[in-house]
Amino acid sequence: MTSLGGWILVIVVGLVGMLVQFKLKRVFAKYSKVLSPGGLTGAQIAQKMLNDNGIYDVKITSVAGELTDHYNPANKTVNLSTDVFRTNSVSAAAVAAHECGHAVQHKVGYGPLKLRSALVPAVNISSKLSMIVIIIGILIINVFPALFWIGIAMFGMVLLFSLVTLPVEFNASSRALAWLKSSNSLSETELSQAKEALTWAASTYVVAALSSLATLIYYISIGTSRR
Repeated sequence: MTSLGGWILVIVVGLVGMLVQFKLKRVFAKYSKVLSPGGLTGAQIAQKMLNDNGIYDVKITSVAGELTDHYNPANKTVNLSTDVFRTNSVSAAAVAAHECGHAVQHKVGYGPLKLRSALVPAVNISSKLSMIVIIIGILIINVFPALFWIGIAMFGMVLLFSLVTLPVEFNASSRALAWLKSSNSLSETELSQAKEALTWAASTYVVAALSSLATLIYYISIGTSRR
């Protein structure tokens, strides 16, 4: 692929990512107005799911921001954004259960989650330095081509992390929906709404992986054209 083709690919994936983010926010806003039948807030849903799975050493906290919800395996915390933490909507229930799905993964030793956690130190370094190494490598590729490929390998770690994240996120959503159904926390209609919300949330990770892949292809196309 030429460098122009690689650049077009990056732009196309970027536009798709913007559309997915737009749709995700609309879906979550829509189902944030649909109250869950049990009247439980996101925090209460999270606590109930943890208890039902025999998890008593995970703390539930509230964090600022929108769609900032995440599970931290390092300190065993389910961190819910303010609206999810305190409201009793379908969106809040879906998000809270999803993040607790990660806690369940942690408890049972889910392989992809363990691999993703193991990759974090290397990815933190690679994400900060790979672009710098690649750019310098492109500039001196005819003198020291190995530096360019070192940068490509570093960015490859970022892509690998994105790919490993996919099964982690999809599995957490599956666990969340299964529990929401078995615990009768949501009706069939609300379960379909929760599934739609979680599907769009998972789509952002798919786009992130595609974006990393497109960027990697673009860098390689530039480097090979300079030789």
